[in-house]
Amino acid sequence: MPSDENQTEYGPGDPHANDAAPYGGGDPYADYRAGDFPFTGLVDLADRRLGAGVIAANDEFFAERENLLIREPAVFDPERFGHKGKIMDGWETRRRRGADAEHPFPAPEDHDWAIVRLGAPGIIRGIVVDTAHFRGNYPQRVSVQATAVEGAPGPGELLADDVKWEELVPPTPVRGHAANGFEVTGGRRWTHLRVCQHPDGGIARLRVHGEVVPDPAWLAALGTIDLISILNGGTYEDASDRFYSSPAQIILPGTSRKMDDGWENRRRRVRDTNDWVRFRLPAQGAVRAVEIDTAYLKGNAAGWIGLQGRDGETGEWFEILPRTRLQPDTLHRFVLDAEAVVTHVRLDAYPDGGVARMRLHGSLTEAGAAELARRHQESGA
Repeated sequence: MPSDENQTEYGPGDPHANDAAPYGGGDPYADYRAGDFPFTGLVDLADRRLGAGVIAANDEFFAERENLLIREPAVFDPERFGHKGKIMDGWETRRRRGADAEHPFPAPEDHDWAIVRLGAPGIIRGIVVDTAHFRGNYPQRVSVQATAVEGAPGPGELLADDVKWEELVPPTPVRGHAANGFEVTGGRRWTHLRVCQHPDGGIARLRVHGEVVPDPAWLAALGTIDLISILNGGTYEDASDRFYSSPAQIILPGTSRKMDDGWENRRRRVRDTNDWVRFRLPAQGAVRAVEIDTAYLKGNAAGWIGLQGRDGETGEWFEILPRTRLQPDTLHRFVLDAEAVVTHVRLDAYPDGGVARMRLHGSLTEAGAAELARRHQESGA
């Protein structure tokens, strides 16, 4: 069931009970009903930066399906109208109608749908269906199904009769102008989602939080890989500071495009302390080279960094890179004298400042490859 930060459940009853008040002017987010969901600390498997996309929808009359995966919060301009009506920042379908004048309402089973390709296949732990600014035109209920189809299937292949879709979220009432969160259980690995609006309406944003489970055969074929990349199963665990932006962005694919597309912490004022961020590799790996990029961080890059690693949850931390001076807005490359066999790494920033990206180039060890193959098999269909 969807819930707010007070864990209030919303069920059937008054069909308008979950409406938001009409926009009254001023800050359009002033009365937005946010949620505090425990799974949102996990990677968004539907992040466009990982290669996710909305590949099909049965209807997008008022607002395009692609808006669902925009990273920034939905915006609202009360004066913006087009030839089809109010222009909304989300996915919005037309109003469904019944069969005839005697039956003007749509049938109970009628619904609209959109198919989302996950950027990184993985185990889904939670979904957020955000109806920001859809105050009276949000769907009465939503549902979400998932499937696992390898390769790059098109809409026709995914909608074929032989493709099995499993229900992750049954048709459930949602609130307008709110973050509606759904916890997902189970350990299956999924590649695509089908998001349904019952019977119609608008959704501003979709977030799909979970754990990446990469294909071990693909990683083996690549040879040397970035062992900490989100796409390859690297995971952000914890950090000293998340004030300006998420440390998880350090291990995103590609290069940083602007200052907040990385990790930047607040100014540290306590002497003899420093900021840090800790990551977990997909499995045990041997690191042979390191990249630290401070792109777009010109007056706020970390002054120095150090990198430590450990092998196993209880292993002792050891030095991979000593404390090293960084330059602003610069890609730094380090070839290690000896490979570092690790399962976890900790990046220290002295005393504070930002890092845009980090890459750990190497390969899985024999034990690491076996562990990843086991996890991949256990999470399969």
